[in-house]
Amino acid sequence: MEDVATNNVVVEASNGPDNAKFLKRRGSHRQNGVIQPLLTDLYQITMAYAYWKAEKTSDCAVFDLFFRKNPFHGEFTIFAGLEEVLKFLENFHYSDSDIEYLRETLPQSVEPAFFDFLKNLTADEITVYAIDEGCVAFPKIPLLRIEGPLIVAQLLETTLLTLVNYASLVATNAARYRIAAGYTVQLLEFGLRRAQGPDGGLSASKYAYLGGFDGTSNVLAGKLYQIPVKGTHAHAYISSFTDCKELKRRTIKHKDTQEEVDFIDLCRSWKEKLTPGLDVLREEASDGELAAFASYAIAFPDSFVALVDTYDTAKSGLLNFCAVAMALNDMGYQPQGIRIDSGDLAYLSTMARQKFEQIAEKFDRDWFRGLTIVASNDINEETIWSLNEQGHQINCFGIGTHLVTCQRQPALGCVYKLVEINHIPKIKLSEDVEKVTMPGMKDVYRLYGADGHALIDLLVQTGEDSPKAGSKVLCRHPFHESKRAWVSPAKVEPLYHKYWKDGVICRALPQLSDIRQRVTDSMKTIRQDHKRNLNPTPYKVAVSDRLYHFIHDLWLENAPIGELS
Repeated sequence: MEDVATNNVVVEASNGPDNAKFLKRRGSHRQNGVIQPLLTDLYQITMAYAYWKAEKTSDCAVFDLFFRKNPFHGEFTIFAGLEEVLKFLENFHYSDSDIEYLRETLPQSVEPAFFDFLKNLTADEITVYAIDEGCVAFPKIPLLRIEGPLIVAQLLETTLLTLVNYASLVATNAARYRIAAGYTVQLLEFGLRRAQGPDGGLSASKYAYLGGFDGTSNVLAGKLYQIPVKGTHAHAYISSFTDCKELKRRTIKHKDTQEEVDFIDLCRSWKEKLTPGLDVLREEASDGELAAFASYAIAFPDSFVALVDTYDTAKSGLLNFCAVAMALNDMGYQPQGIRIDSGDLAYLSTMARQKFEQIAEKFDRDWFRGLTIVASNDINEETIWSLNEQGHQINCFGIGTHLVTCQRQPALGCVYKLVEINHIPKIKLSEDVEKVTMPGMKDVYRLYGADGHALIDLLVQTGEDSPKAGSKVLCRHPFHESKRAWVSPAKVEPLYHKYWKDGVICRALPQLSDIRQRVTDSMKTIRQDHKRNLNPTPYKVAVSDRLYHFIHDLWLENAPIGELS
């Protein structure tokens, strides 16, 4: 097992010699202890027993893990979760307590020898080919190809799906927010308190960062994944102060000279300078709020950001912030900005920016113009597009609920389908053509045009000649005979790489920051019309002419023939 909080492996006291042997040979990639072979559906275990009982232990299978439709009414998906998949394979093993639990849970008719079989299972005979994590992916393209013993490959299904589905969904959601916000605005993930439990919160922080966010409020995610952590204070902090008289700590030292001055008096003097002859404005501004801002500035003089909407952003919060910010600057510090958590964000951010520019002009403080304006307040993707149309002045969005819960679409819908058994291709038929599987082992290539943008993804039978740059290749819709086109790619990129074989990870795993950069680079290869918010152009996924005929021949071979009477 593993202690999630410390990321340290904890070995069960009941482990016997076999478990000790396994732990000695296991890889060094640690994983959340919840992710283990028993994190699966019961029918995977019952199928494994039925396979074992039918003496199918030597059967070799190929499974494809893929999705059928892009999420969020869009036309692209970011593939994520591969690193966790590989860690799971590396640590795949039923412990003594797992075996004991299964003995108690499964029907009494299960033969004891089956549990001995399970106890010795590893993923060493499994081979995994995958698209690189962080790459843009599309429907029907297998994200993972799993080859190996049927029983083991079947036992992996549920866990692999849970590791890929949510990770890819959150990463895609984050990438969509990045497109909406643009690349000069910061995005912070604030969703832990709204996430589906602690594991969902940690996964959301990790994959939001992978998808393009700049930081998180989740401190544990920061520690585990080296994600920048950001945060200021809540409304409760502001409300806990009544007036400046209650402050026991009033002084602050100059950053350079170390001269100590009464900071509250300095803030009050700036408040008067900012509102000359306007006593009513000063009186309307909350003294408790000024006390809260001043005390927070004393605590964090180099990173002062104030939440300005506790009472009234326009009549109180902005004035109190500006007074404290100017006082901080007199003491040699650089305040950072404000956060707005309610109200008309476009109007309030514009008003705040105008106020900052006026102060910069009047007091010759050019840095004041560029102060950060953070907006939160239950923001979703549509909110950002709307704010863009209104000409907001926001530098940073803090996004929680709609990001981590993926409220617009709660699941990606990845599936795990058998496509070959003992070198015999298998096809799953359905009255819904979209659910017909593409049989056999396949490789996938991305074909690029001369402008550097991806034109089409092409599936071919494994062993078939790969497409060549500069040569015409016939690309066909897998199920519609008339949909076909000749493509002459300027560049051909094989998308599959071997990541797992013979019990070891056989391709270097990049850092999270590198995968995050891969998302950015991969997104640049996709045309803008595929990424736009409204009515995006579907990206084409095709099969080779040889694979097309193979699919349809097998389809006809397996489809029952109707009879009229």
